[in-house]
Amino acid sequence: MERSEEIGKENGDSEQKQSVTDGSICGYESLDRLLSANLQPQVCQEVSRLLLGLSCGQPLQSIAIPESAKSLSSEHDFDLQAFSFCADKELLRESRMVRVGLIQNSIVLPTTAPFLDQKRAIFQKLKPIIDTAGALGVNILCLQEAWMMPFAFCTREKRWCEFAEPVDGESTQFLQEFARKYNMVVISPILERDVNHGETIWNTAIIIGNHGNIIGKHRKNHIPRVGDFNESTYYMEGNTGHPVFETAYGKIAVNICYGRHHPLNWLAFGLNGAEIVFNPSATVGELSEPMWPIEARNAAIANSYFVGSINRVGTETFPNPFTSGDGKPQHSDFGHFYGSSHFSAPDASCTPSLSRYKDGLLLSDMDLNLCRQLKDKWGFRMTARYELYADLLARYLKPDFEPQVISDPLLHKKSS
Repeated sequence: MERSEEIGKENGDSEQKQSVTDGSICGYESLDRLLSANLQPQVCQEVSRLLLGLSCGQPLQSIAIPESAKSLSSEHDFDLQAFSFCADKELLRESRMVRVGLIQNSIVLPTTAPFLDQKRAIFQKLKPIIDTAGALGVNILCLQEAWMMPFAFCTREKRWCEFAEPVDGESTQFLQEFARKYNMVVISPILERDVNHGETIWNTAIIIGNHGNIIGKHRKNHIPRVGDFNESTYYMEGNTGHPVFETAYGKIAVNICYGRHHPLNWLAFGLNGAEIVFNPSATVGELSEPMWPIEARNAAIANSYFVGSINRVGTETFPNPFTSGDGKPQHSDFGHFYGSSHFSAPDASCTPSLSRYKDGLLLSDMDLNLCRQLKDKWGFRMTARYELYADLLARYLKPDFEPQVISDPLLHKKSS
C-alpha cells in the first residue's frame, strides 16, 4: 500500500473511531452539515434536493433566529435550528400557519445518582430549552420518549419503575406551567403509573393544552422485543387506540417510538384525521439509524400529514451489566442515542436533522392547509381499496387462514 493510501486509511479509521466515541459523523454534528461543509455549493444544493426534497418547488427555507435565542443555545449548549414549509395560497381558506417544536436531550446525572436528583436535573436542563421555544412563539412542543428518566428498559430491573408517575404527576405539573406561560400545547411522553387500575404501568404521551389543562393521553401501541428493546418487562401494550387530539393549533396524534415500524399504525392516525403526528423515540444507531430518515417521511407522504420525529442523545451507562440474549458479552449500555430529530411534510420534503450528539431544539413553521392540498393532488384516500384490505385482515385473524398463493402447476411436476 502506498503512503498516501496508508494516510487516507489512517484518517478514515481515525474519523470512524471519533464517530464512535463522541457520536459525531466524521467530526460533524449531522449528515447535512457534513455534506454542506465538503461539497461545492451547487453540488450540495442538488444533493439536498434529492435528500430533503422541495417545498412548493423550492428548497426549504431557514427561519431567522433572534440573537437572544442564539445566545441561550450557546450558553446552554444546545443545537437550535428552524425551517419553514410552504403551501399553496388558497382562494377559499386562510393559511393555517403553526409553529411546532421538537426537543432532544441527554440525561444529566449518572444513573447511579438518587432517582429524584436525576429527574430534577433533567427538569433544570430542559427549562432554558423550553423557555427558548416559548420565546420563539412555538405553538406545539413535543419532548422525547420517557424524557423524565434514563431509558432503563434495557436492564430488565424493576427498580426503574419508581420513575413511573400518574398522569397528573410531577412531570406534568412541571410542563403545565410552561403551557400556561407561553400559550403552548405540550406533548409529554412519560412512564405512566395507572393508580386506578392496580398500578399498571404504561408508556404514555400526555397532551397538555395551551391553557395548562390535560386534554388526554395516548398509550404506546407496540412493544419492541428486539434485543435490549424488550420493554414488555415494564409496561403493557396500549389500550387507547389511535386518538387524534383537536387542539387550538390543529389536530395532532402521537405514534410512540416502535409504532413507527408499523405502517397500519401510521395509517390509523391518518384515518382519524391527524394533521401532525409526533414520533417521540429512544433509539440507537446500530439498530435503527438507516431506517430513521425513511419511515417517518414515508408515513407523512402516504397519510398526507406532517410528522415530527424526536430521538434522545447520548450514551446511558447502568450500574449492572446486562445481556441481550444474542450470545454477545454483557454490557452496561446499549448504544449511542443518535438524536437527529427532524420534521417531514406530506409533499415529501423534510428538514435537516438536529445534532447526532448534542441537546437540541428544532422549530418548523408549517401551513396545515398543505395536508388537504396533497390529499387532493394524489388522491390516496380515494384510490385506496380499504374494503380489500379489511377483508384480508379479517380472514388473516381467523385460525383457518390460508394465504392467497397461486402456484404454477408445472412448478413441482417432475421432468420426464
